[in-house]
Amino acid sequence: MAIPKRKALTSLVLRLLLCIVLLLLTAPLLLAQPTLSGALPDAPEVEMPANMDAVEFYLITVDTGNHVWDNFGHTALRVVDSSSDTDLIFNWGVFDTSGGNIRFARNFVRGQMVYQLGVVPPAWEFNRYRREQRTVWQDRLVLNSRQKARLYTRLAWNLGAENIDYDYDYFFDNCTTRLRDYLDEALQGELSENSGSLMPETFRDEVFEHYRSRPVIAFGLDVMMNERIDQRMTRWESLFLPANLRSELQRKGLLADPETLMEFTPPADKVNPYWVLAGFLVPLVLLTALVRQSPIAAFGSQPGFSFAVPGFSYRLLGLLALCVVLVSGDLGMIMALGWWLSGHADLHGNINLLLFWPTDLLLLGMVFTWFWKGRVKDMTPGRHQLWTFYFLLRILSLLAYLVVCLFNVSSQQTNMLLLTALPTMLLFFLLTMISGMRPVRGMRFY
Repeated sequence: MAIPKRKALTSLVLRLLLCIVLLLLTAPLLLAQPTLSGALPDAPEVEMPANMDAVEFYLITVDTGNHVWDNFGHTALRVVDSSSDTDLIFNWGVFDTSGGNIRFARNFVRGQMVYQLGVVPPAWEFNRYRREQRTVWQDRLVLNSRQKARLYTRLAWNLGAENIDYDYDYFFDNCTTRLRDYLDEALQGELSENSGSLMPETFRDEVFEHYRSRPVIAFGLDVMMNERIDQRMTRWESLFLPANLRSELQRKGLLADPETLMEFTPPADKVNPYWVLAGFLVPLVLLTALVRQSPIAAFGSQPGFSFAVPGFSYRLLGLLALCVVLVSGDLGMIMALGWWLSGHADLHGNINLLLFWPTDLLLLGMVFTWFWKGRVKDMTPGRHQLWTFYFLLRILSLLAYLVVCLFNVSSQQTNMLLLTALPTMLLFFLLTMISGMRPVRGMRFY
C-alpha cells in the first residue's frame, strides 16, 4: 500500500506547488471589470445627504510599486461630505485571507476569486501607499448634484451584505473597472459613449509593459497566458488600467483640481528577458563548432560524436542545460497543470506547450554528468534508443511550433519566443542528442 500513498502525496505536493507558483506569478494581474446586475436601487431606500452639493467625489490613482502584485497600479474613490464631516475611501481591491494562504491560493488557481468593497479612513489607505513608496494622485470628479446622487446611491447599494462581494477577473472586473462602470452609470453613458474603437495595444502588450521592472514575471506571464489576451483592446476595455481611466476622465473634462498627495520614483525597467534568452545562442553556437566525430570509441561502446576540449565543453553544456531544463520543465508543468486544474481560461490550450515540456526535468540526471563530471553520458543501448526517441519527439514538437506560428494556425502572439526560445531549444536538443550521450555495450565472459 506504500505506492498509492506515495502517489497521493506526490499529487498533493504538485497541487500545492502549482497554487503557490501561480499565486506569485499571476496575482499581480488581478484587476477587473464588472457588469452591473439588477436595477439601481430606488433613492428612498438609501439615506441621502441633505445637501448633495456638500458631497465631493475624488478619483484616487495609485502608481505601480516594487512588489509583484502592484505593477498595474490601483484605483479607489474618496467620498467627502463636509456637511456631516465624513471622509472615506472606497476600495474594491479587498479579499479575505482568513481561511489561510493555501486556501486562498487554491481558490485562485481554480478561478474562484471573491473580492469585495472595503471602506476605510484616508489615513489608513494613504499610510499603506507611503510605506510602499507609491505615488498617489487625487482628482476631483466634476459631477452635478443629480450625478452625485446616482453615484452615492450605487455606493450605498454596493455596501449591502448581498452586494459587497464580486467575482474578480484580471481584465474585466477589478478595482478600476468597478469604479469605471459606476461612474458611467452616474453619467448616464457619457463615459462609455464612442468608446468602442480599437486601441493599437493588446492585453498582452499591457501585461508585458507593466512588468518591465520584473523581467522574470514578465517572461513567465507572457509564456503562460494563451491567445485570449492577444485581442486588441477597445478604448473602453483599456480602462481596466488605473492610469488609462484617469487619462480618459481628464480627456473628457471630468476631472478637476489635480493634486499629487505623495510622490516617489517608480520602479526602473530591467533588461528585456528575451535578450537574455537570445544570449544563450552564443555558447550553443560555440558548442556546435566544437562537435567532433569520435574516431575511436570507448571500450565496449559505439562510435559517435563528442566535443573537442571535452572537460570545458561538457561543463558548459551542463550549465546551459541546467538553465534550459529548469525553465522548460517548470513552465511546461505550470501550463499543463494550469490547463488541468485552473479555472482561469487564460491558462488553457496554450500552444507554448509545444515549446516547453514538463518532462524536460527528467534530463537533470544528464546535467549532473555533463557539469559535474565533465564528460559524455554513457548508457545502455536500450536507454540510448529511448532518449534518442525522446529528443526526436522534442525536435518534432519544436518544428510543429514553428509551423503553427508561421502559418498563423493560432492567433496567440509568439513572435519573441519564435525568434529567441525556439532556435535556442532546437539547437540545444540537437546537440544533446548528437553529442550528449553515448551507448555502451557491456562485456560478457563465458
